[in-house]
Amino acid sequence: MEPSKLRPAVQDLIRRAAEVASAGSASWIGEVDEAAHSATDMQSFATDPEVRALFLRDIHAHVQHWAAANVAHPGRRVAAFVDDVETVARTLVYRGHAEASVDAYRLAQNVAWRRWMNIAFELTTDVDDLRDMLDITAESIATFLDESITALTARIAVEREQLLRGRDAIRLEAVSLVLAGGRTNVAATERALGYRLNQAHTAIVVWTTDASPSLSELERAVDDIARHLGATSMVRTVASAGTVWAWLGGIDTGRLSSVESVVDSRSLHQIAIGSTGAGVDGFRTSHLDAVSTQRMMARLNTSRAVASFGDVEGVLLLTASPDLADRFVAATLGPLDNDHAELRESLHVFLREVCNVSSAADRLFTHRNTMLRRIKRANELLPRPLEDNVINIGMALEIRQWRGGPSTSAT
Repeated sequence: MEPSKLRPAVQDLIRRAAEVASAGSASWIGEVDEAAHSATDMQSFATDPEVRALFLRDIHAHVQHWAAANVAHPGRRVAAFVDDVETVARTLVYRGHAEASVDAYRLAQNVAWRRWMNIAFELTTDVDDLRDMLDITAESIATFLDESITALTARIAVEREQLLRGRDAIRLEAVSLVLAGGRTNVAATERALGYRLNQAHTAIVVWTTDASPSLSELERAVDDIARHLGATSMVRTVASAGTVWAWLGGIDTGRLSSVESVVDSRSLHQIAIGSTGAGVDGFRTSHLDAVSTQRMMARLNTSRAVASFGDVEGVLLLTASPDLADRFVAATLGPLDNDHAELRESLHVFLREVCNVSSAADRLFTHRNTMLRRIKRANELLPRPLEDNVINIGMALEIRQWRGGPSTSAT
């Protein structure tokens, strides 16, 4: 029902109910607060008295704002409450939240709505008035909360950006001094980073070339990898609008080969992982190796989401000159460079498995005879047979695995 079409009796009922809610909300606002903090992503605040008091005041202010608006103009749209939005947003951001808790708002809304219905039923027994009053106010409350959540989410984004700029400016300055290779004040650097330098480090570079990069998505990717690798410590910093640098301490290096399993296939970012090294020198070298891996992935325009320095170190050397690498691959693989992806993959796995047909078939989940036929056919397509050129063919296939498309010099 349109607010402008409300009957005077319904308008009066809304006004009186809003007056009661405004006057008596202090006695039941604690129930709303309890409901909000029962949301999973709000429970970390439950034992913090300062934050709890802030949110209680904010909830009460929301109720008072909506009630006052309906005393003045019963049933009309109520503008989002933004008086304390900066303080609340800053508090959420400083405690690691990247967005408003929709669950908390909805749980609080449910409790407040039950109180609102009780007030309405105490004020009238007229079924028609009650139906119209509850219908219009249900929509009003839902719209008010949606717009308030939107306003808070927008402010959180602003506060988070400001925090990241400040925090990351300090971290970026600290890591840049280490990476520059000069004398490092270890104690000062560790304080700035909140991370020990006297340990084994594995550097990560996560980046995207998307026109509208999401730093939170890149940071979540780092967090996911850190968990997967069992990192005992971590520091990450925003290096640019679309790039995050990170160092992980104490990882399980045996799990590096399965990092791709935790990467969302729909994501637009890519990940380069450096070597693992100890101390200040290891911190620096690991990052430089990660950056070299990143540049190789970009240079070859690979579609692969993840590459680690240990897997591509040879390819880095082989592709230092992209034009020469393309010519080498085209000349070595011949027709296999442009077409026959299945044959190319089978041959690549066969060589990686030290020419063991059974092992290669197992890796590709195919029958041994099928594997033999593929290798035979691939060998027929090669400009020089496998037995005469195995090392070059292996190197060419390794390069081809990482490159995004066929050689530009291929015919």
